[in-house]
Amino acid sequence: MPPSADYHLLDVFTDRAFAGNPLAVFPAAQKLDSRRMQVIANELNLSETVFVGPASDTNRFPIRIFTPTMELPFAGHPVVGTAHLLAELGLAQRDRPLILEAAVGALEVTLEDDLARFTTARPAEIGASTLDRAKAAALLGLDEGQINGEPVIASCGLPYHLIELDSLDALARALPSAAQWVRHISPSRVEQIYLHVQLDEEEHLRTRMFSTEGGVREDPATGSAAAALTGYLGSHRTGAGTWDWRIDQGVEMGRPSRIHATFERDTHDNPAIHIAGQAVIVGQGRLRAGA
Repeated sequence: MPPSADYHLLDVFTDRAFAGNPLAVFPAAQKLDSRRMQVIANELNLSETVFVGPASDTNRFPIRIFTPTMELPFAGHPVVGTAHLLAELGLAQRDRPLILEAAVGALEVTLEDDLARFTTARPAEIGASTLDRAKAAALLGLDEGQINGEPVIASCGLPYHLIELDSLDALARALPSAAQWVRHISPSRVEQIYLHVQLDEEEHLRTRMFSTEGGVREDPATGSAAAALTGYLGSHRTGAGTWDWRIDQGVEMGRPSRIHATFERDTHDNPAIHIAGQAVIVGQGRLRAGA
């Protein structure tokens, strides 16, 4: 009998099945090498698959995050989903912080009621985008007047072009052109864009994320993008304080998601970014890892 590996399927950044962002987690992946992890992630063909190593201490686990084609240093919904699963399986204690050691660094996660909340391993780095309003409009098939301000690049471990749109109608109509993507996005080496619209309440946002993982595709909930956007929005706040945002994503895909984001700045001007969300386990399985 070939060796096998058990995994669980979750929907993340949602409180119900078949919404949010799907995730596969292998909670006991210590016998899998890097090549096998990549093959498995490609086989499952989800946006991300997580492989959890043995605990190095109480509530401290190494994790590796793979897309179907590559390993990632950091991604938000894998962190939230893995924390929920480890707690649900009794492998992690809910009453103390959980440390997930990703390639980007150690991520501290707290479990509060039905939310898993993590702090990014690094603050947001913000810089100029290779896009301007005209290029962004051409890329998305929109009028230049529907682009609010100049796009920027922001990253808390994974970089995104952040593009603000002027309405939900523009957000719904946005459709990246493959030809324009190759022309304007690929040369920048930042191949993810995060669109956002501010709703009636300043702290409520609607977003969409597109990347070129396996062709230009959309993601229903992207914690790393929400973290980058939160860092960017927080950089425009002055003084010490705490600011919260509710970020809805995946609506246009029929997989609505809710991401809770917080930006904090202390009296010494030190920033912190927190991302929180729910998750539900929707299934489990066993893969013949040696097949």
